[in-house]
Amino acid sequence: MIRELPPGATYLGGGRCRFNVWAPYHSEVTVEIVSPEKRHLRLEPVGFGYHQGELEEARPGLLYKYRLNDSLLLPDPASRSQPQGVHGPSRMIPDDFPWSDSEWPGLPLSEYILYELHTGTFSEPGTFDGIVDNLDRLVDLGITALELMPIAQFPGDRNWGYDGVYPFAVQHSYGGIGGLKKLVNECHRRGVAVVVDAVYNHLGPEGNYFSAFGPYFIDTYKTPWGAAVNFDGPYSDEVRSYFLHNALFWIEECHVDALRLDAIDRIYDSSPYPFLEELSELVDRTAERLDRHIYLISETDANDPRVLRPRNKGGLGMNAQWDDDFHHALHTCLTGERHGYYQDYGKVDHLGEAFRKGFVYTGQYSSFRKKRRGRKLDVVDPRRLVVFLQNHDQVGNRAQGDRLTTQLSREALKAGAATVLLSPFTPLLFMGEEYAETAPFPFFINHSEEELIEAVRKGRLQEFAHFHESHRPPDAQAVSTFESARLGKTRDQEMFRFYKALIALRKQIQWPSGSDYAKVSVEQQSLVLLVSNHTPQYDLLLLIINLSSDPVLIETFLEKGQWEKLFDSSEEEWSGPGSSLPRELAGTGGNLRLELQPKMVALYRRR
Repeated sequence: MIRELPPGATYLGGGRCRFNVWAPYHSEVTVEIVSPEKRHLRLEPVGFGYHQGELEEARPGLLYKYRLNDSLLLPDPASRSQPQGVHGPSRMIPDDFPWSDSEWPGLPLSEYILYELHTGTFSEPGTFDGIVDNLDRLVDLGITALELMPIAQFPGDRNWGYDGVYPFAVQHSYGGIGGLKKLVNECHRRGVAVVVDAVYNHLGPEGNYFSAFGPYFIDTYKTPWGAAVNFDGPYSDEVRSYFLHNALFWIEECHVDALRLDAIDRIYDSSPYPFLEELSELVDRTAERLDRHIYLISETDANDPRVLRPRNKGGLGMNAQWDDDFHHALHTCLTGERHGYYQDYGKVDHLGEAFRKGFVYTGQYSSFRKKRRGRKLDVVDPRRLVVFLQNHDQVGNRAQGDRLTTQLSREALKAGAATVLLSPFTPLLFMGEEYAETAPFPFFINHSEEELIEAVRKGRLQEFAHFHESHRPPDAQAVSTFESARLGKTRDQEMFRFYKALIALRKQIQWPSGSDYAKVSVEQQSLVLLVSNHTPQYDLLLLIINLSSDPVLIETFLEKGQWEKLFDSSEEEWSGPGSSLPRELAGTGGNLRLELQPKMVALYRRR
């Protein structure tokens, strides 16, 4: 359930501010005003562990902390602003941004072309304003949705964002909530949706004072990042309400269009009414009330069909999810890597299964996990699966954070991009990918506690033990590690033009929804994949993918009719070696022999 009043400090206008904090461990809670003048307000207990009160003669910008039982003095767990960092006082802010997006309806999921970025390294200033300065370039590329890595307040001024400890406070060094609202407003003005990465499975360690207020965490479960959030134990109703209000904060107050839910398989909840189901129901109601397209996009590698299954059929009702299987199958075909979780992939059949079924592992034994993994999807609308050639995890979780640009040939990069962007699934690009960025994206932090810094360093070394890499990961705390991740100033304009053309073509040939979205033929002796299906626009499409390093001669069945080539990554236009495929094919209803260049993707349509 969600409580009526949101947690935190809410400016009511007229010099009045309401404070609402959940602190069931304490009989007395006092608001201590730090600035502009020192004074205090004793809050009243109002039931279920909440303490509330209204402060007169309050002005936006005042700084405050909560004093618990006349001893502990701590920031607000629902702070909207932490201008002095995670240990400093909270700031009360007004909700008075001059929005101009009242007519913005959002975008249908079928129109999403996602672009994931890290605010701190995307531009030279490392701020929301820095993103705004680059919006027109992204619109020119064809991007329709920005996905921001976590922006909740974290320790210091450099972090991936997954150490955030104030879910309602937008990172101050990025520009705070005002900077975020400006970015969202400018995106909507250009027809671009905004997705925020919301982390509900854990909170960061430094500046995490939540346990002093109440049982936000539970010992029953453990996560790889620390204590698990209490979604199903005693007092969990109020913890759930806190995070439900956080989702509404992003949607209603910040006008974002979707939440990317981090690692939902680490949101442990055995209750009959799981938090994620309750969240999806709340978001659906909110979308209907606001008359906007609003989505939940989950991250999970469990291959569990319940994630996308409708709530009335026993599912969680998520709108979409990341598809790691597609990435791993494509990555191993392109790179030949077989270490770590990549050992479960490497055959073109795996990529074929991803095209056919969405998932590769639907109950088969996983050598990496030493157990069976996954289950067959019963909701197979391909647009509900987000696929990618690279993302922050698949780049940053490598020891050096090296991109595919430094590993693959140009033709292989082009083939990988075309496989993603011309697939039936919802595509995601990782910042800089579109112009062959070479800057790495290693993991970085800016903690102030030496013990914690050493724990991160030790953990990074242990994390890569099974990858058998000969070099150590860079020091996550070092400023140089962060600086190395900033996007470079040299951009490959030919690659940008290639991506732009692919995106434009994709927008013309939207694959249909439904369970039978792809008829896949896999050539067993080479990395060749043939994907075809009827579409409303072109009657029939034929996508040919050769990921082999050698030329390949194939035979494929081709239905009767005249076929026109729409795209070929090996064309000289894209600095390729020149195509071996004709501009037109005459289908006879029988087999046709085709010669394919190495590392190429082509798309035909039947007229």
